[in-house]
Amino acid sequence: MIVPQISLEEAWETLNQDKESVLVDVRTTAEWAFAGIPDLSSIRKDVRFVEWIRFPDGERNEDFLADVTQGLKKDQVVLLLCRSGARSNAAAALLAEEGYEVANIGSGFEGDLTPGGHRHGGWKDALPWVQS
Repeated sequence: MIVPQISLEEAWETLNQDKESVLVDVRTTAEWAFAGIPDLSSIRKDVRFVEWIRFPDGERNEDFLADVTQGLKKDQVVLLLCRSGARSNAAAALLAEEGYEVANIGSGFEGDLTPGGHRHGGWKDALPWVQS
């Protein structure tokens, strides 16, 4: 399934303008603790945190679908985010197959690796976040 890919600007606009839209961060507990988390407090929203891959075992979270869809309606826009867009794309594809309206934030929280080996271009560089 091909998942719509959206920019950081499109994600922020959707979250800001669509009261029912939801941001789901599918990174691991370790990433949330050490890299930081998106901050939606300025638009009076909370982020949903549901691991796609469990830390520390590295296994896929078998409860992901049940955990992430709890309380969601299929017509809500669900935006998914991970470090660089790969895991969130897989998670978005699963939700789309279940009939949810999804989009993947392709640049992720930290962005792509630069030639110097640093991540740049993600949520952390452009949108509100906090160290958890």
